[in-house]
Amino acid sequence: MQRESPPKKRCLGEAPDIIPATELFFRCANLILPWLNPQELAVVAQTCKTLSLISKSITFHRSLDAARSLENLSIPFHNSIDSQRYAYFIYTPYQIPASSPPPRQWWGAATECGSESRPCFDSVSERGRFGVSLVDESGCECERCEEGYCKCIAFVGMEEIGNECGSGCGCGSDCSNRVTQKGISVSVKIVRDEKKGWCLYADQLIKQGQFICEYAGELLTIDEARRRQNIYDKLRSTQSFASALLVIREHLPSGQACLRINIDATRIGNVARFINHSCDGGNLSTVLLRSSGALLPRLCFFAARDIIADEELSFSYGDSRVTGENRDNKLNCCCGSSCCLGTLPCENT
Repeated sequence: MQRESPPKKRCLGEAPDIIPATELFFRCANLILPWLNPQELAVVAQTCKTLSLISKSITFHRSLDAARSLENLSIPFHNSIDSQRYAYFIYTPYQIPASSPPPRQWWGAATECGSESRPCFDSVSERGRFGVSLVDESGCECERCEEGYCKCIAFVGMEEIGNECGSGCGCGSDCSNRVTQKGISVSVKIVRDEKKGWCLYADQLIKQGQFICEYAGELLTIDEARRRQNIYDKLRSTQSFASALLVIREHLPSGQACLRINIDATRIGNVARFINHSCDGGNLSTVLLRSSGALLPRLCFFAARDIIADEELSFSYGDSRVTGENRDNKLNCCCGSSCCLGTLPCENT
């Protein structure tokens, strides 16, 4: 039987093991710099050669995955137009409550979550898909959900809206009626266009009917949506600025009321913020999906037809007619379709 060696005794006055200052500096920089936004990162990069190299590494790794490993697949940026390597925003795969000021998010380190040098803090997107909209725990008790048997698949009077099982259901995450809750499962990429800016493209063949993503972002009250839209309009009048505030109206079964949902993906959102408008309707269809037990539906995108690799993903933002109320806020449309009306849809928020 081997005996363990006794711990080494230190002599009186002997210093403990000390991490070299250079290594300690490098470790701290790798922990702190991924939390910085591009402007802050650029300032830090000018202070010394070491921080400049770390900043360049962070910029490179950010361009490799817009989703920060929060989706099933990496979503890279591609830019052959200018020097902008990526678009900066906080990523969330789900709808979340409005946040002011927006939180910071770890992004761009070479290490993955689980590594000793990677702090695994909960991100803004890890609060849970149903944390915002859960109103009760009622749902199906199916072990295997099938049409005609599962009460979540069809709601009386709600046929115009898709329905999925929710967190209150007895079925598991592998349920076939939870297609949109499993994250992005098709390869897409974010490509820089000279006229449109950043656009979302297919990076593989996507078959008709396949789920692409949901429109994720901050859920706003009507007053907050109007306040932000006024700010965005002012920013757009003085600089190149693109907002991603989407207003959804769901007509309730009674026909006498309309539920309005304001989702702002300008500061916090997912890849849906890069899907552009097309006057011909685009190649994506939108479906309002309601999960069992949830108060608010989610706007989800599906392939309206087969989409080939390297084809831009687009949908119709709505009516593009310019009226007296929105004439001052009109934006030029660059969709390039044969039926382009020249103006993006716009309405008073």
